[in-house]
Amino acid sequence: MSSSTPKTYILSLSLFAVLLALGACSMVENREAKYPTGLDRSTTGDDIYGEKESIFGTDGLAIFGGKKKEADDGSTGIGVNSFLWRASLDTVSFMPLASADPFGGVIITDWYSSAEKPNERFKVNVFILDKHLTSTGVKAKVFKQIKQSGGWKDTQVAEATNRQMEDAILTRARQLRVEKIGKNEE
Repeated sequence: MSSSTPKTYILSLSLFAVLLALGACSMVENREAKYPTGLDRSTTGDDIYGEKESIFGTDGLAIFGGKKKEADDGSTGIGVNSFLWRASLDTVSFMPLASADPFGGVIITDWYSSAEKPNERFKVNVFILDKHLTSTGVKAKVFKQIKQSGGWKDTQVAEATNRQMEDAILTRARQLRVEKIGKNEE
């Protein structure tokens, strides 16, 4: 009888451990997600693009008749400067887009060949590095391939080409900012 008691004891402990593990698993399954996914936003009411209200209304608390000023620096809900983002999209709009991430500030185009030079093709990667409209806030990398022997071969692109692309984006961003300032003054 003494030999069956340890077996029963071990069996009881094993059964208890299994039940405890199953109970812990069921608790994990029923827990609500801490950070809802995009699919959950409609059920949680989390509108990330809408205007946020506070207990003081959408305009906030106005002390001494003050009014909230709109930022004209291009900072928005996206992760990068909105003027640089829109200017980058405008500048590469003639090329097909492969990827565009407004929160990370990355635009990647697909290969583009012009009708005048069908044996050359270009691809551009644009990185927006700042939330402010500055000359160091954008970086562009241009890639070039030439058709040889029925296939495409990578060729070197002059550093000046990358700089010209960055300058074109910065020029367009400044134009967009001036347009916004003009609309705000009207």
